[in-house]
Amino acid sequence: MVRKKAEETFVQPDINIGLVGHVDHGKTTLVERLSGKFTDTHSEELKRGITIRLGYADFSIYNCKEHGFGTKKQCDECKFQRKISLIDAPGHETLMATMLSGASIMDGALLLVAANEKCPQPQTREHLTALEIIGVNQIIIVQNKIDLVAKEDALKNYREIKNFVKGTIAEDAPIIPISAQHNVNIDVLIKTIQDIIKTPKKDVTKEPLFFIARSFDVNKPGTSIDDLKGGVLGGALKQGVLKKDEEIEIRPGLKKEFQGKVTWQPIFTSIENLMSGGGAVKELHPGGSAGILTKLDPRLIKADSLTGNVVGLKGKMPQLYNEFDLQQHLLKRVVGSKDELVVEPIKKGEILMLNVNSAATVGTVVELKKNVIHIKLKLPVCCNLTDRITLSRRIGTRWRLIGHAEIIK
Repeated sequence: MVRKKAEETFVQPDINIGLVGHVDHGKTTLVERLSGKFTDTHSEELKRGITIRLGYADFSIYNCKEHGFGTKKQCDECKFQRKISLIDAPGHETLMATMLSGASIMDGALLLVAANEKCPQPQTREHLTALEIIGVNQIIIVQNKIDLVAKEDALKNYREIKNFVKGTIAEDAPIIPISAQHNVNIDVLIKTIQDIIKTPKKDVTKEPLFFIARSFDVNKPGTSIDDLKGGVLGGALKQGVLKKDEEIEIRPGLKKEFQGKVTWQPIFTSIENLMSGGGAVKELHPGGSAGILTKLDPRLIKADSLTGNVVGLKGKMPQLYNEFDLQQHLLKRVVGSKDELVVEPIKKGEILMLNVNSAATVGTVVELKKNVIHIKLKLPVCCNLTDRITLSRRIGTRWRLIGHAEIIK
């Protein structure tokens, strides 16, 4: 019996799931398999074959008795389950700050491990540690590239994975063997995502906070002034509700220098339109990735220049910090490095990299007192006292994750 193919219904994504793991373990290929979208579109990404910027794509989950779990509505009996936003995080060791920015808006994660390589690889360990620090505890381990190994080697790799995650936040996470390249076991993975990674409750009664993970100019070269469109802000709404035509504030905003003094001025604009799930919406609710179309001059936002900024309603924003006291919590060992390095105590005068929500900045330690460090920042951050901060140290030519901290004041 041939069933009539039904129309798909437009809905906003209600959850962000990140794809993390070591470089070249198949994250971007899996995103393409699930969503049909190839997220490596930057020219340097295409040239080098790795993800450099955060990639975004949406997909829907359907289920029916005949077709099982899939990403498309194949008949009238296929029941829509939910729409999900995927965040493709870079796995290269030089791009850890980008991964941490992406992790700040993840509700769950797929940790990819290549079956044809020993587990764990350096960034496999580093990304799992980052998820643990940030608090992303809904995790599925994806054992990819099983088509490249014999059954015995796949089982050996499986045992390596189990040994690696023992005692971590992912100890009880399911391990799903797949081949993203050849579409093997993808239906099982989709069912596991539906069963394991639950949509978290988001508070729509709080003042809206939108974390900017991308910002860009959508105008093509040669566009006439009359046809120019305002800048676009990409990211995710953490809480509250944003509405079309509302006046918004962007902080920290723009850097201003006058008579040798540097200040940061918030940007004020209005929402021209809101995009989520592939369509325009009048209201944006917390959930998946989204875009805010503004009336801003495109030159202010091109090339991700506002990444790390926070959007909210005018006059109702979190505090802006140029410096703060942090309660530090250091790891025992440096993660991401091939060598087993002990994390040395933070020293006065040391420069650290800090990730605060979707923002990345560096700061100088100017004072030490037991487990409290006072840091002056090169780039200010807009955040709440309760926001988790990750700490990274320069070791050799790379920033390595060494711990996390909370703001005291």
